[in-house]
Amino acid sequence: QAQLLESGGGSVQAGGSLTLSCSYSGDRKRPTCMGWARQAPGQERAGVAAILASGGRVYLADVEGRFTISQDAAKDTVSLQMNSLQPDDTGMYYCAAVWGACGLDLIATTENRGQGTQVTVSS
Repeated sequence: QAQLLESGGGSVQAGGSLTLSCSYSGDRKRPTCMGWARQAPGQERAGVAAILASGGRVYLADVEGRFTISQDAAKDTVSLQMNSLQPDDTGMYYCAAVWGACGLDLIATTENRGQGTQVTVSS
């Protein structure tokens, strides 16, 4: 079973930055894909960034150029650097892990995710 623990959420004004971190632990071998999904109140959870164990990355169009996902394979951690944050980025951010495939839809829907960390961006 996989355990994912997020940290780094908080409140920031528009234009500000935050960095989210996620650590993975568990009996299964390291995920082939990890990423972040966010859920705003009243909306479905959506994948915003994913990274393959091989290093390939994919981003939601709305965050491309502002968010950067990275990983430290030795430490089984993945991070999300978020710059130029906007109020629309507000939501609960979940770290997620997938085996065998990768994609933002998989990151959004997998049950292998953490408890989430809140990000609030004020205008």
